[in-house]
Amino acid sequence: MLSYYVLNLFLYFPEDKSEYIPASITMAIFLIAALLTFRLIIKVSKREELKTKKMEEEAGQHKRETE
Repeated sequence: MLSYYVLNLFLYFPEDKSEYIPASITMAIFLIAALLTFRLIIKVSKREELKTKKMEEEAGQHKRETE
């Protein structure tokens, strides 16, 4: 019985379903922004990986030349 009252404090189901529209739009905007950010992080990470591999190869060549 107590859990029912506690849940009612946090759950809100409006009678007018048009109140869901702004929430849906906001959620879609944030979802798209999160996906774009995720893609950007992956792209930058791959670019950094290529730079690191290139630097490692140059360091390996320099080490071989000095031996």
